[in-house]
Amino acid sequence: MYDRRMTAELDEPFVVFLIGMRVNRFWKLHRWLPVAVAMPRMLHELDADDDSGLLGYETTVNTRMVVMIQYWASFEHLRTYARDIEQEHLPAWVEYNESGGRTGDVGIFHETYRVDPDDSECVYNNMPAFGLGDAGTLKPAEGPLETAAKRLGTEDDWPAVGTDGSTVEDHSE
Repeated sequence: MYDRRMTAELDEPFVVFLIGMRVNRFWKLHRWLPVAVAMPRMLHELDADDDSGLLGYETTVNTRMVVMIQYWASFEHLRTYARDIEQEHLPAWVEYNESGGRTGDVGIFHETYRVDPDDSECVYNNMPAFGLGDAGTLKPAEGPLETAAKRLGTEDDWPAVGTDGSTVEDHSE
C-alpha cells in the first residue's frame, strides 16, 4: 500500500467532525489532564461498538493543542452518541463544564461538516490508510480518478504533475 497512489471512495453522505482541546495554562494539570484522558476512553467505547457510526479518526498533537478529525456515518450517529447519558461523552462534558470550562485553563472546540461524497476528494501517495482513506474504501487514483477535478466529477485534461514528472505546462503546447 505504501508504493501506490490511492484515493478513497465513500458511497453515502458522511460527517467530518473536528474536535480538540487547547491547554491555556500548562501548570494547571488538574484542569486539562481530565479533558485529555477523556477522549481515549470515548474512542475505546466507540471502537468497541460496530454500530456507533464512527468510521475513523486521526489525531494531531502540538505544544498546546490536540486536534482530532473524526469521520462519522451521519450527524444523527454523532448526535446520538454525544447526548447518551450511558456513554462516556456526556459525563465528561458535564465534568469539563463544572471544572475547567469556567476557569479558562483549558479550551475545547468542535466543528461539524456534513459532506456529500460527490463533493469531496482525496489522494494518498505512498501512505497507509489515513483519513477518508481509512474511513472509506481505498482505490487506485488512476484513469477517471487520476486528478482532483476528475474525482470531483469535473473533466480535466492532465494532472498538474504526472507520474513521469511532466507538468500541466508541458501539455499546453
